[in-house]
Amino acid sequence: MEELGRILKRTLAPKSTSRNTGISPSGDPPDEGKCPICHGQGWVVLDVPVEHPDFGERFPCRCTLKEMSAGRRERLERYSNLGPLIRLTFENFKPGGLDADPVQEARYRQCYEEARSYADNPAGWLVITGPSGCGKTHLAAAIANHCIGRGMPVFWSIVPDLLDHLRAAFSPTSEVTYDELFERVRNAPLLVLDDLGTHSSTPWAAEKLFQILNHRFNARLPTIVTTISIKDLDARLQTRLCSPGLSKELNLKAEAHPLFTIIGALNRETLATMTFESFDTRGMNADEEQRASLRMALEAARAFAESPADWLVITGTSGCGKTHLAAAVVNHQLNCKRPVFYASVPELLDRLRASFGPEARENELILERIRECPLLILDDLRMETATPWAREKVYQILNYRYNARGATLITATDPAIESLDMRLRSRLMDPRISNVVPIGAPDYRYQERSMPRSPSHRRRRDG
Repeated sequence: MEELGRILKRTLAPKSTSRNTGISPSGDPPDEGKCPICHGQGWVVLDVPVEHPDFGERFPCRCTLKEMSAGRRERLERYSNLGPLIRLTFENFKPGGLDADPVQEARYRQCYEEARSYADNPAGWLVITGPSGCGKTHLAAAIANHCIGRGMPVFWSIVPDLLDHLRAAFSPTSEVTYDELFERVRNAPLLVLDDLGTHSSTPWAAEKLFQILNHRFNARLPTIVTTISIKDLDARLQTRLCSPGLSKELNLKAEAHPLFTIIGALNRETLATMTFESFDTRGMNADEEQRASLRMALEAARAFAESPADWLVITGTSGCGKTHLAAAVVNHQLNCKRPVFYASVPELLDRLRASFGPEARENELILERIRECPLLILDDLRMETATPWAREKVYQILNYRYNARGATLITATDPAIESLDMRLRSRLMDPRISNVVPIGAPDYRYQERSMPRSPSHRRRRDG
């Protein structure tokens, strides 16, 4: 008698016309246009021995799996809220950017590679920063689309739109309740928040954003944020977006520094007359030792101008030539088309005192540029009349540049150096970063008044 197993096997699993596939189709003979494996049935049974655990089980055919995959992607795309941004992928992203600067191109390409790596394994937070139009949204959308293609649910939202939707969800006619939408955003497997910082900064909006990001921060949920600058955001958000154990920033394009910025009474015409060539190392009634100090200061300033690095601190009495040398460094930088920020400290402090008023935001931007500029020149550093708040701001500037070893030239009189608090003085005198060059020559202007010289010696000297 024929075994029951053989009968069932022949009944439930008719042989496929395709050899060695390991899959038996079920249903009618194949019609033209139908799947050659399942003949349009959508499922198959495996051609396995009766003792196999999958014997007699039905499984989706390859064509069904393909349709299911396409359907799942479609559902994920609808869930993602990406809309027309579905078109933005890594394939149509320019890895080198559009900037002709090779340094900027290298920065852009590195950010691109970091983004691709994150897309393959979304973990932690990725914060994409840079000015408007540099490609932040495209890169974030490319990551989102890549994750969707791998079957990972992603929720995308432009921050101002998200806040509008949350407000609207309070309405009784809303299709989605506030709680449903809020939980969907808070717990999305991967959340992308685009344009953080462009929203209306009301207390309600600030609190809602903090609740969302704080929840995801504590739960360490994968999150992508795009913003122009982290430093412009609420302090609570900054601490989370900059968390070294969780968050990584991709800065697509560093803000271009203006070639020349000046805060002070000196204008471009006056500065142009103060060059290394016009600096007189003979001094006025100076002895040999004093003239030697002028020559040493000139050589130190020349070397610093050629290759600005670390700090150069020029000290000496008022009128000995400190400002002339600082201006000569400025002129050299401008001739070499290198950015430089010049500030007379008394005028800078006047500007800082005004920062409590309507111009507070503008002055914060100035402080940021001072901290970050490639070369900073602080002329006539003295803070005897400065307010505690202004003193603290100057300390923050110099401490930032001290830690970053940002190229900085400082001029000051000896009494002004002695009057600084210990925090500043120790940084200015640190031999590991600071080259202190004293000028021992007397005040040129005082000597000129007290001892008239021939016209050929009456050259302008500032300091």
